[in-house]
Amino acid sequence: MNLPDYWLQCPKTPISDSDQAAFDQLISNTIAQRNSAPIDYALTAPKWQFLNYLVDHYAIVLHGSGNPDIAMFEPRKPLDSTEFGSQEAVFAAADGVWAMFFAIIDRDQHALTISNGCIQFVEDGSPISDPYYLFSISQGFLQQYPWRRGTIYLLPAETFVEQPAAQFGELTLRIKQLASLVSVEPIAKIEVGPEDFPFLEQVREHDDSRMEAYVTAIQTGGAWPD
Repeated sequence: MNLPDYWLQCPKTPISDSDQAAFDQLISNTIAQRNSAPIDYALTAPKWQFLNYLVDHYAIVLHGSGNPDIAMFEPRKPLDSTEFGSQEAVFAAADGVWAMFFAIIDRDQHALTISNGCIQFVEDGSPISDPYYLFSISQGFLQQYPWRRGTIYLLPAETFVEQPAAQFGELTLRIKQLASLVSVEPIAKIEVGPEDFPFLEQVREHDDSRMEAYVTAIQTGGAWPD
C-alpha cells in the first residue's frame, strides 16, 4: 500500500508451529481459569504477537489501561472527534499493538494529547493488508519519557460491534476499534511495559494548536505537517 511514512506497518514476524501451539495452550488455560491474576507470560514470542494471534483466532478483544484492577468495564462517553468514538460505550481494539499503546502511555502524569490509529485495507469484507499504525503525542513529551507499565484486558467479543468501514481513496479500510453499549467483565489481563511495544522509537509528535491540519493530513493521505 502506498501510504505516508507516518503509517507504520505491522512487523512481519512469522509464527512458528511451536509458537502457535504455545499460544493456543496459554489461551486455553487462561479462558479455563478466568481469574483476576495477570497471565504469567513466559513465552519467547513477543507479547504483541501473542495478542494479535489472540484477536485473530478467538472471540476476544483488547483494552489497554494504566489501571491494573478493573473488575468491570462500564460504558463511558469519551472526548472524540468521530461519531463512533464519542458514543457512550466500552471501547476495545481488535489489535494487540494498538491496545498496548493505550496501556503504556501515561496520561495521568503527563498532560498530553494523542493521535493514533490502526487500520487494515479490505476487499469484499476480507483483509488484504497487514495492520498499519499511527502513533503521535504532544510536542515536547517524548523527551520526558511518558511511558509506564500498563495492563491489557482480554474482553469477550460478543457484545462489541466494529467501527464502520471508511474510504481511503479508492480503497476500503477497516478501523480496528470496537464498542459495546453494555458493561463488560474481563476474561483475563496481561501486564505490558514500554519494552514490549514494537514502535516505541517511531512515535511522532504533533503541535496541539494545529490538530485540524494533522487530522486533514491523516484523512487525505497528506504529508505530516511540519
